[in-house]
Amino acid sequence: MNQLSRRSFLKTSALAAGAVAFSARSWAQVAGANGDIRVAVLGLNGRGKNHLTSLAALKGVRIVGLCDPDTAVLERAKQSLGEKGAAVKTYVDLREVFASPDIDAVTIATPNHWHALAGIWACQAGKDIYIEKPISHNIWEGRQLVAAAKKYNRVVQCGTQIRSGEGLQEAVAWTRAGNLGRITASRGFCYKRRDSIGKTEGEQPPPATVNYDLWTGPAPLVPLRRKKLHYDWHWVNLTGNGDVGNQGIHQMDVARWFLGEPGLPRHTVSVGGRLGYEDDGNTPNTQVVVHDYATAPLIFEVRGLPAKPGDNAMDKYRGVAIGNIVDCEGGYVVTSEYFTAKALDREGKVVKEFRGTDRHMANFIDVVRSRRTADLYGPLEEGHVSSSLCHLGNISHVLGHAAPAGEIREKVAGNAPLAEACGRMTEHLATNGVDLGKTPATLGLPLTVDAKAERFTGPDAAAANALLTRQYRKFFEVPQVA
Repeated sequence: MNQLSRRSFLKTSALAAGAVAFSARSWAQVAGANGDIRVAVLGLNGRGKNHLTSLAALKGVRIVGLCDPDTAVLERAKQSLGEKGAAVKTYVDLREVFASPDIDAVTIATPNHWHALAGIWACQAGKDIYIEKPISHNIWEGRQLVAAAKKYNRVVQCGTQIRSGEGLQEAVAWTRAGNLGRITASRGFCYKRRDSIGKTEGEQPPPATVNYDLWTGPAPLVPLRRKKLHYDWHWVNLTGNGDVGNQGIHQMDVARWFLGEPGLPRHTVSVGGRLGYEDDGNTPNTQVVVHDYATAPLIFEVRGLPAKPGDNAMDKYRGVAIGNIVDCEGGYVVTSEYFTAKALDREGKVVKEFRGTDRHMANFIDVVRSRRTADLYGPLEEGHVSSSLCHLGNISHVLGHAAPAGEIREKVAGNAPLAEACGRMTEHLATNGVDLGKTPATLGLPLTVDAKAERFTGPDAAAANALLTRQYRKFFEVPQVA
């Protein structure tokens, strides 16, 4: 396989001089405008499988390319499509996808650490993009992707598909119109079973079918120190963002959507840790994050341990394990499914129900054709802000310290939403046999945020601002987009 360097990629695809001219052409001149939209799917495990299914169901769309650095995964996907009569070209290096003139759009379902760079390169190559959440691995690179989409005039749809359901759209508008009074708290929950990923004794060989250098991309090229390369990258902070940035971004996005807050909060703090087992993961499996907004606090909770030992059933908060509860003066709104919601009064009586369906991928293709980016259900700016909420919580956690339960109670006492959520979290951990005296939770660093600048202020600003981005490997640098 001929692996292109970034320099040769830019040269061979004429991006250095021609990307702006390409993106400025009228859509009628672009291949696929009056016929099929030709799409390549990047990343074929997990969400990539869903992309293939969703795209195959859309008229006027042809899947013409598959890309994955694992040739075993690549061949399985090719064979599956071939059995359905589809002829596709396969790629190991995504740069060759971007250099191809026979591809109009890409969907990105790579691990998180690749999202922003892949998206920026796709924008530079004149491709439209459907990109999975979170749209970035850190806040700075997410902003560069937003800038690239604007500079190169690309359609970019974020994989925050809950926004596509008419039911949730109606529920948000109805609630923000004041039908239940003022919002007092917007809550998100990810109570989702996450077992140990195991503990290795040393370096592990990557699968023989994987180009590990390409898989690693912009992240540090370090030896593999877990049993499974795929999926469990979510629980290693060099490549993933924990469940805050995996399942949780959906619920934080919905929580912020209900609040109507367009940007970052004024303050953020996290409490939690990787508790209940010791393994090769280093992201929290139990966490409370509170974002302080002017409208109302946004409270998000992660629990990966079960409701009780030996049982995979999960805790629920007022009937919700994965979803949202929006508290209002006159009642509350509950979402426990992606495209439905219920509004209840203070006595718990249902006063209104909302239902919808998922049109997220279809909406992306509609906008690729129309070029009306204002019609996108998952606009990039919204995806960037919600992804950044995940990163804020994780920055607070990384800069925190292991603290005795008494210290945590004392420090969170002045923050009523945080104190209440931490109290329930402590009870949950005790039920699972976690002694916080022996394995303390991490009291995250309270952060003060300059929402407009997307930077931190205050005495700990230097340490926090250092985590807004990362060091990138040569040939995989995320560029600053002017």
